[in-house]
Amino acid sequence: MTEGRARPDGEVRAAGAVVWRGEESAPEIALVHRPRHGDWSLPKGKLKPGEHVVAGALREVAEETGAAVVLGRPLPTARYLVDGRPKRVDYWVARAVAEGDPSAADEVDEVAWLPLEEAWRRLTYEWDAELVRTLAGAALVTAPLVLVRHGTAGSRDRWEGDDDLRPLDGTGRAQAEVLAEVLAAWRPVELVSSPSLRCVQTLQPYAERAGVGIRGEPLLSESGYDPGPSLAVASAVLASGVPAVLCSHGKVLPPLIAGLTGAAEEEVRPDKGAFVVLHHASGRIAAVECHPA
Repeated sequence: MTEGRARPDGEVRAAGAVVWRGEESAPEIALVHRPRHGDWSLPKGKLKPGEHVVAGALREVAEETGAAVVLGRPLPTARYLVDGRPKRVDYWVARAVAEGDPSAADEVDEVAWLPLEEAWRRLTYEWDAELVRTLAGAALVTAPLVLVRHGTAGSRDRWEGDDDLRPLDGTGRAQAEVLAEVLAAWRPVELVSSPSLRCVQTLQPYAERAGVGIRGEPLLSESGYDPGPSLAVASAVLASGVPAVLCSHGKVLPPLIAGLTGAAEEEVRPDKGAFVVLHHASGRIAAVECHPA
């Protein structure tokens, strides 16, 4: 399970990825050579203050390899001490969809794309090598379904009028902007939302940036929720195999997530502005990651 933002609690937060290109059956893995350390490493780096961990992973990969990527399933998190301070590095599988020159020339002087076995043999650190070894025989391509709880929208009790018309407040609009940046990691092409204004507004910044429409679905609303038919809607989107987002409410999402994953409802209750990503392949859930607002 990943956490969304860098936090001022003394823990150093970083993010990176095992970046691959080529055929899924014979991938090449991107390694970076860092002259200051004299090592071969996976692309990774520290988060900027307030930066979302997903955005940080995209930025670090682009800076160190020059590649634009689509994130796949999360990989095991690394935790260790650096100068006596705890450090956490979150990793993902990432597929290169475009290549360019690295911009972090002061940190990286060479990028090597190597077959799987050669990559893990060249890596300096055993943790990096173990991450690469976990890819052998595993599905590299997964489809994401992102389940988003709408951003904050003021007080229900203080709102006069139809609750479906209650808009996002300032914090909720800021959450929607962060979400727009983060969703770019998975490039969803299908956006499905409760018709409630606060849900539609939560997806709107990403929809405008990506040039994708938002489909209203009454079965995802609070008033229209019906356990069987609502789960059928979510299941159909999952089964479509396309990268997708569903935006709904705090009362609707837990039973949907439970129905899709088999988890207990109390295990996954996203706060406003938070989201859960289900990675699936061949009809099975390969990984679940949760991100707070």
